[in-house]
Amino acid sequence: MDLESVRRYLEKGGGEDEDKNASTINGLPLRFFERFIMQDLRVDLIEPGRLICTFKVPQRLLNAGNFLHGGATATLVDLVGSAVIFSVGAPATGVSVEINVSYLDAAYADEEIEIEARVLRVGKAIGVVSVEFRKKETGKIIAQGRHTKYLPVASKM
Repeated sequence: MDLESVRRYLEKGGGEDEDKNASTINGLPLRFFERFIMQDLRVDLIEPGRLICTFKVPQRLLNAGNFLHGGATATLVDLVGSAVIFSVGAPATGVSVEINVSYLDAAYADEEIEIEARVLRVGKAIGVVSVEFRKKETGKIIAQGRHTKYLPVASKM
């Protein structure tokens, strides 16, 4: 693929067939992306500063190697990591400053995984959480993420 085709693919999401998908993509509901990634996520435990979820890896989130896509994993770090910040009473989670993920193993279609998020620190302006992905059956770590968020500061006016 030439560089211009790559650019068109990224900007339009479809390469040569970009116009064919435009009406479908433009017709998706707002915040579709989060629902697309998190559909069927089940919360098993929630307590202040800690959240454990179970997730059965769906076909729609597989990469070309037929295991959980790294982008889906990073998105789950973002979304589940943001949710655990709410568990300590933060009124909003603000914007991501940094997300990093270490990929240690693969999770395959229909495999059940456990996602555990923990608050490391929530201050006045910054929140930091860790998110760990494990195979539910064996406990083997699939990925570890860390998420730093800038928290909205309340106005003094």
